Amino acid sequence: MSVVLEREVLWTGIGGQGVQLAAKILALAATTEGREVMSLGTYGGTMRGGNTDASLVIANGPISSPPMVSRAWGAVIVHPRYYEPIRPKMRADGIVFVDGDLLEEPLAATKAEIVAITATQLAREADAPKAAALVLLGAFAQATGIVSAEALDAGLVVSLPSYRQQFLEANRRALAIGQQAVPALSSPAWTQEAA
Repeated sequence: MSVVLEREVLWTGIGGQGVQLAAKILALAATTEGREVMSLGTYGGTMRGGNTDASLVIANGPISSPPMVSRAWGAVIVHPRYYEPIRPKMRADGIVFVDGDLLEEPLAATKAEIVAITATQLAREADAPKAAALVLLGAFAQATGIVSAEALDAGLVVSLPSYRQQFLEANRRALAIGQQAVPALSSPAWTQEAA
């Protein structure tokens, strides 16, 4: 019998950066692979420029934690402005990905590993200048193995509404360049027993 393992992943950024889309793609990718998922998206008081957060719990069995988590294994910081409320929630065995292009100074210390990716620059190189969140998602998935590249692509296809289909290939390039930015399974999400 395999061990049930839950991975809590927090997302934060500024409205309009694609935080909610990236979190939705990750959730759909996880369900594509047969994992259980609970998610919750929250928004600040403004449509653009205010904070936006998402919490996901991904598990290889029935989920016992609601998506409002007090401790998290992973975080993706699309903009560091709203990192501070997430910092104390990070577990020591966790990992934090951040867009290093937007850092004015290093993130405040946490017991979790912090990985800065030049996501904004990489998104431009992928000819997807508004897709830094997807670059970070690609890097996060590659480093952790939380979902496969194929599942990410499936999640992307399902999450794009018909009126946004013209961005499908650019978003694929953003995911791919993020995957290329980090070594595979450098911080694995799943153990052999829980995979």
